[in-house]
Amino acid sequence: MHKPRVLFLCTGNSARSQIAAAFLRAYADEHFEVYSAGLEPKGFILPEVPVAMKERWLDMDGQTSKSVTEYLGTLHFAHVITVCGDAEENCPTVFLNMGIHVHWAFDDPAKFQGDEVEKLEFTRKVRDQIDQRLQQWLQSQNIEPSSN
Repeated sequence: MHKPRVLFLCTGNSARSQIAAAFLRAYADEHFEVYSAGLEPKGFILPEVPVAMKERWLDMDGQTSKSVTEYLGTLHFAHVITVCGDAEENCPTVFLNMGIHVHWAFDDPAKFQGDEVEKLEFTRKVRDQIDQRLQQWLQSQNIEPSSN
């Protein structure tokens, strides 16, 4: 059976979309094919992200920052979820017109100014907001999140 594809989209694909994709894989991998991408990928994941996710027992090893152009003309997404304002405003129209499009605004850990401890704390806050919003979305889809 074909699982619907979900694309999480942000600017750099270095934090928010990676976090959302990791949580969805953990909670509902049997229900969805999960992807993440960026409009202008940074080429790396912020160092705080794997640390914050490992605190939730989610391993980010092997995850890379990807461009949304990798999926242009190759995949159809049932759900396109933008997780930052820039992606919402500048997303290629082809993605916004396929499937169901929603926007979830989260602060950008990449733009946070502070020392390493403060950056990690800020990333944790964004991680928890994404987790909460994703669980609400799953419930609206009548899917009970698997425990991770």
